[in-house]
Order: sequence, then structure tokens, then C-alpha cells
Amino acid sequence: MRILTLLTSLSLVVACGGGSGNGNAAPPPPPPPPGMSMISDVQGSGATSPLEGETVTVSGIVTGDFQEDDTDTRRNLGGFYLQDGPSDTNLQTSDGIFVFDGTSPSTDVSVGDGVEVTGTVAEFFGETQINAASVRVTGAGAVVPQPISLPVSDTTTNSDGDPVADLERFEGMLVEFPDTLTVNGHHNLARFGTVVLAQGERLQQFTNGNAPDVDAYAAHKEMSARRTIVLDDGLRVQNPAEVHYLDAGAAANYSIRSGDTLDGLVGNLRYSRGSGGDGDETWRLMPTMDPEFESANPRPGAPAIGGSVRVASFNVLNFFSTIDGGQSNCGPQQDQGCRGADSATEYARQLEKTVTALTMLDADIIGLIELENNASASLSALVDAMNAKIGTNDYAWRDTGTIHDDVIKTGFVYRTSTISTVGDFALLDRSVDSRFNDARNRPALAQSFEVDATGAVLTVVVNHLKSKGSSCDADGDPNLSDGQGNCNTTRTSAAAALADWMATDPTGSGDDDVLIIGDLNAYLKEDPLSAFASAGYTNLLDAQTDSYSFSFDAQAGALDHAIASASLVPQVAETIEWHINADEPRLLDYNLENGRDPNLFDGSTPYRASDHDPVVIGLDLTN
Repeated sequence: MRILTLLTSLSLVVACGGGSGNGNAAPPPPPPPPGMSMISDVQGSGATSPLEGETVTVSGIVTGDFQEDDTDTRRNLGGFYLQDGPSDTNLQTSDGIFVFDGTSPSTDVSVGDGVEVTGTVAEFFGETQINAASVRVTGAGAVVPQPISLPVSDTTTNSDGDPVADLERFEGMLVEFPDTLTVNGHHNLARFGTVVLAQGERLQQFTNGNAPDVDAYAAHKEMSARRTIVLDDGLRVQNPAEVHYLDAGAAANYSIRSGDTLDGLVGNLRYSRGSGGDGDETWRLMPTMDPEFESANPRPGAPAIGGSVRVASFNVLNFFSTIDGGQSNCGPQQDQGCRGADSATEYARQLEKTVTALTMLDADIIGLIELENNASASLSALVDAMNAKIGTNDYAWRDTGTIHDDVIKTGFVYRTSTISTVGDFALLDRSVDSRFNDARNRPALAQSFEVDATGAVLTVVVNHLKSKGSSCDADGDPNLSDGQGNCNTTRTSAAAALADWMATDPTGSGDDDVLIIGDLNAYLKEDPLSAFASAGYTNLLDAQTDSYSFSFDAQAGALDHAIASASLVPQVAETIEWHINADEPRLLDYNLENGRDPNLFDGSTPYRASDHDPVVIGLDLTN
């Protein structure tokens, strides 16, 4: 038997432009045997193979066994990765390639096998492959992983127009990331089995720490891409029964959270969308060994905070008392599509987990966002369940009826043993100030409260401004690509109107102490927050480091805020974000779609009760 031994020692980091070889001067390698091709020739130096559509024969060492119909059910991509030795002096060509051999391969291979493959060169969602016609085991060998240090030196653009790290010269190769990588996102952990990793500290939304700027925002996106790699589960099915990385940690009862870390990641590098043609098109690491995460961001317990009065803001992620069966009978006119739970079982799970979080907040006043906009059912369901959980009738809800015409609204819950309402509630919409576009923003809801023990009065305004997720181009408010997203002017005008409205004392409290809370859909350095500052208000999150309450596109930022009037600031004891949601995988929430294992849910814990973290403010109010 001919023994094929490939012992590579590939030491160049990506920033040096290494793809094969060790960077030392060496004589040109001998040409391949007649009828054989080097893998580097198949790969070529571009994004696609120069031999696409041609039949080739290559040989090398198996570096990743992802065949189907074998004993390893954790890695099934319908093939294996093959790598030959340093084949040429061109550092822009990869020495590895994926060999696709289908669901029932005729030859079972293992890592370390020397293999000869004949097949057709093809491109599959951006990855160069060989569709095998024959596979023959010829011997054995070993390949040392190529180290890749992040951030890489350059980016390229995928077919969606987004920047991604330029790793083409390592496609298909066995690689290792020697740096500590941080978990930044797991939005598609359940569907595609993916975790977004980045070198160094967590990725932050650009305008969470920087003033809006077109050029600087573009540079931020480039640098974020250069630092990022996606860890895949090595499966081509969507929504697998076993979620690989949810509990893949050394700590007891580990559950993955953004902010956790990973060292020594090894696997094969693939350019692909998630599980076929869906998901983001980017570079993915298919691990050849099971990674183990470090719990660098452990779950918090119940919020501990100073102050004699506690106020909280909580976006409860479309809590609807009406089951969403696909009908259009929600909203004040009962003619809009419903949201939230899709079945009675989901509703019971959502209610339980939401109430667990609400009662653990232990707040005297809670401003709620994304409630079903009905007369009272959504609020009364929450309050009844809260009181049942604590065994008293301590909590009450402020009766506002339906508010305006959106399908969702804001609302107040308060503790009757410590707090009383003062006067009527007030609403800010375009009838009060034309700058407040209530076709985009939910009306602001203001209510004054009195501390029973001291008589101190506080006015709290709960808000839900227009999201960044849809365009306001029709209103002349385009995305300026400066990091603030869609509808920035709409939110900024609303903020200015809100500040001016509060100066009129709309609830008639006669007290200057005002706390503006809620989901403002604006990060810390964006124009709406600047508008509040210009009006003399203080964002209580400014005193913190790396504030965040939400994660989008694997980047963290603060969308939920607590903004105090000048008279209130000296009475603020402490402000925190309770990180129970944004860091947690969404497959732990109440939903049961796509065959999710119902046993993953634990309603007795607050983790992933919503997608936004609550903001909690401790106050020592004076008269």
C-alpha cells in the first residue's frame, strides 16, 4: 500500500496573506502525477474555481469527516474535507476543498485517511466543491491546522452587499483560531445551529458609542466584519432536534449567553449560507471537535439596586391576551393581525415567564411596552397572574382603555401598598404636537404617582418610538447610512416634542420630577437622545460603561432608556440594565415553532422572557 503522509506546518497568520506554505523560500513543488490536479489549482485564486464544470482527480488527507450515513451523527454535510500539502508558492490559493458524496456514500472515510477523488468541480452557494464520482482510500497522513488570527487584513462583499472577512485563500482548509473569541450572537442557533463569534470584546452598535457619521460607520462595519467568524453546527438540516451549542460549557448547568468566550477553535472553513440557501452568506467554521465555552457572562440573579422607590421599564415582546391564529381581529378596531402566542399552550408559557420576570423586578412602578392594544385584557391578565404568584393583591394596572389605533400600546403596573396614582393620565400624539408622528410612534403615556410614605410625587412617561426596521422614506426621512438607521428624524422630532410637552406639566402634578422611560429605538449617541439632552434631561445610562438592552445583527446596544429631568437627577440612587434577555438564545422563550423541544422552556426563570432587557431605576424621592 502506498502511504501518503502530509505533515504541514503552516504558521502564517491571515494578516500576512498566507494560504499555503510556510512563508520560507522553497523550490517549486513537483507537478502532480499525470491525470491529477492539485487542490490549489481547483480552488484558484478567485471566489470561484477556474475549473468549474470540469472533471478532475485530486488526492490528499481527510481533515474533516462530515459524511452522512455513518456513526458520527453530529457532523452531516454530505461529504468531507480534503487537503493536500503546500502545493505551490501562490499564497492566494487554498489547499483544501469540500468533497460532496451525497447521503449514502459508497466509501466511508475518516480523518487522517489519504484519499483519491475523481469528480466534477462545482460551486455551491459560493463554496467550491468536487461532486465525487469515485472515492478511494489510498493511505494515511496528518495535516496541522492553519492558524488564522483575527481581525483579518481585508474584507470582501457577499451577494447581499454586506462586508465579510476575506478568507477565500483558506476555503476548505483545516484552520485554528488561536485568539479568544467572544459570543456576539445566537439568533439562528435553533434554526441553523450557528453562533456568531468575534475576536476581542463584544461588538457594539456604532452609535452606541460614536456620534453618527457616514464614513466612520462604514469603517465600523468593515472592522466588525474583519473580526467576525460564524461557528456552524456542521449539519445541513434546519431546526435539528439536537441543538449543539446551547449547553456546551464547562460550568455546571451551563447555558450559552452572548459575552461568553471560546478558545482554540478548530475546524474546516466553509463559505456558505446557513443550511443550504437560507441564512446569511458568510464564512463558517465547521468544527472537527466539539468546542467548550467559558461562562464569561453568567446569568444575573434578581436585580439588586439602591433607592427606596424602584421604577422599571420593560418591553414584553408582544404580550397579547388574544391568541394569534392568523386572523385579523386585534387592535382597537379588531381589524389588525395579532401577535404573540400562537396557541393556548404558548400563551400559558409566555404569561408564566413574563410574570416571573415582572415579579422578580420587585418594582413599585413598571412601564410596559408592546402590550396588546385592547381595553384592559392584556394588562389585567398580567396583573392577575402577578398577584397570584406573590399571593396578595398588591399590584394594579392603570386603566387607559385602548390607546390610539396601533395594534400594540404601552401601559403601567404599580404596587398599591407603596404607590398611588395622582390625577389622570395624559397622552402625547400629533393632536398635541404636530412633530409627534403618531402614525409611526406610539403615543407617549404619562402618569403621575405619589409615594404613600412620603407624599413625594413623580411623573413617569412610558414610550415606544418608531423602530429602525422599516423605511420612513415616504415621510422624507431616509436612512442616511450614518449608523442611525431608518426613521431617525421621526424619532428625533418625537423626542423634542416630548421634552416640550413635559414642560407643560400635562398631568397637572405641579412637580418637576419627570422620568422618561421606554423603548426609544435609538442608541446612546443618536439624535433623539441628543434632543433630550438639549432640553436639559439626563440619560441615566450615560454613567454606565458599555450599556445595552438589545442585540441586533450580533451587535449590542441600548434601545431602552431612563431619562431624568434636572430636578430628579439628584434623587437617583442607581440605574441598571437587568441582562436577562438580550444575551439569551431565543429558543429559550415561550415559542414552540419548528418542532422545538418543549422541555427547553423553564417558566420559573426570567431568562428570555422578552428580547429587550428591563431598565431598573432606584430613587430616593424627596417632597
